[in-house]
Amino acid sequence: MHKTLALVLLCGSVALSQYKTEPAGAPPSELSPGIAGTLQQPGIKVLSPSGSPYAELWFRKDLPAASKSAEEAVTFPTIAHGTLIGAIRFTEKGADRRGNTIKPGVYTLRYSLYPVNGDHQGVAPQRDFLVLVNAADDKDPASTPGFDDLMVLARKASGLPHPLVLSISPSSGDSFPSVAKEGEKDWVLNVKVGNTPMAVILVGKAEG
Repeated sequence: MHKTLALVLLCGSVALSQYKTEPAGAPPSELSPGIAGTLQQPGIKVLSPSGSPYAELWFRKDLPAASKSAEEAVTFPTIAHGTLIGAIRFTEKGADRRGNTIKPGVYTLRYSLYPVNGDHQGVAPQRDFLVLVNAADDKDPASTPGFDDLMVLARKASGLPHPLVLSISPSSGDSFPSVAKEGEKDWVLNVKVGNTPMAVILVGKAEG
């Protein structure tokens, strides 16, 4: 009896400690009509283990085709640099994996690659990530800014020398959207951007 009760309590504790998803509403009004029109509805609301909203996300209905990249350590070689991937809203303060604070607000998510210059050694096996840009500074869903131009927008959003970023990789999940724990510290949101499965590290801490 005591063992059964302990097992039930343990299972309940594990269940309560999970990040979860539920449908969000339409894209927020802070986004330009052009960008909002490219996004899936409904969005995805991610709930923290306490049950409070952590973030809301909207991803593109379709990804534009691009020539295959010849860059090394790239896991999404057919996504052009700077491509709009989606948008995210933080109703409360958040953080990226480097521990940088993400202020409440609405941001677009654009695809980029960290540069091969030695500064990012060991960050991740792949170079792909999403850059957060203030919604007010991003109006054109068809634009694909180069690295330097994107970093100007990204640093304006972060207020720091380094941009706010979310690590991404191909998703091996079989349920979309869903949240799964990876390793000791990372929580991954499995989504489909158009027909492309993508895993976004939404909560976590980078080692090193």
